[in-house]
Amino acid sequence: MAQTAAGFADLTAELAPRLPELRGTLSANAPLAELTWFRVGGPAQLLLAPADADDLAYVLGRIPADLPVTVIGLGSNLIVRDGGVPGLVVRLGRGFTDVSVEGSRITAGAGVPDVKVARAAADAGLAGFAFLRGIPGAVGGVLRMNGGAYGGETKDILVEAEGVTRAGAKVRYDNAQMSFTYRHCAVPDDVIFTRATFEGRPGDPAAIAAEMAKITESREATQPIKSRTGGSTFKNPPGTSAWKLVDAAGCRGLTIGRAQVSELHTNFLINLGGATAAEIEGLGEEVRRRVKAQSGVELEWEIKRIGLPLAAG
Repeated sequence: MAQTAAGFADLTAELAPRLPELRGTLSANAPLAELTWFRVGGPAQLLLAPADADDLAYVLGRIPADLPVTVIGLGSNLIVRDGGVPGLVVRLGRGFTDVSVEGSRITAGAGVPDVKVARAAADAGLAGFAFLRGIPGAVGGVLRMNGGAYGGETKDILVEAEGVTRAGAKVRYDNAQMSFTYRHCAVPDDVIFTRATFEGRPGDPAAIAAEMAKITESREATQPIKSRTGGSTFKNPPGTSAWKLVDAAGCRGLTIGRAQVSELHTNFLINLGGATAAEIEGLGEEVRRRVKAQSGVELEWEIKRIGLPLAAG
């Protein structure tokens, strides 16, 4: 089934009687484009902004078991397809943005930007978190993808993560249970992370601040961070960097419609203004095709792509 300009069927009338104690908000045919860094894509059939983890568990435990559920965070590493996303889209907002420091540990909600965790650690004199300054996302995303940059990965600092299953049960995973590998964790896809606890080590605040400043400077010099982009597009294959393969395949500056491979960093795609999700994703697939033809390497998407294409009519 593809979404058309007419929009999805409104399910709020069906679901409202099931959720009399909902404290968050539930909206039908809610626009998603402005919630993503690419600024593209269609609506969510239903958009849920739960008040907190208890509210999220309440909703998931009471909606139909066959209703698809998708979670989004800051939308930094995401393409929402032009036809929108069927079912329920969960966006973790204000109820998931608390950060607290106790000793060498930091606890943060899944909606907290990674840079905010890095800053909290720096203020507390805790080393090991600076790499988060280089990840343009939120805690929920780095948990799901074992986010990493500048020599650090989530697996290096995570103590435990909390979440809610599709059935509405609260769960907890320690570091070993996450089974982290490169840009991946083994926790079932239908678990929505809600909070995490990390642990650092005592460090010199001035040295930590300097490390974060160096990361900031490096990002600004080498990545198109002021453009409408989605972060690293492809995972790095073993033994090499995705951008090198993309560059070698002649894709620097390659354009489809209003979507372009960044001239500054070839593992970034850019919305030049007015691009569709189909153009951005199509450009990524063309890059994958050219890299495979040139080097024999099949690049794997790092950017998450959700939803349906837009059907004619």
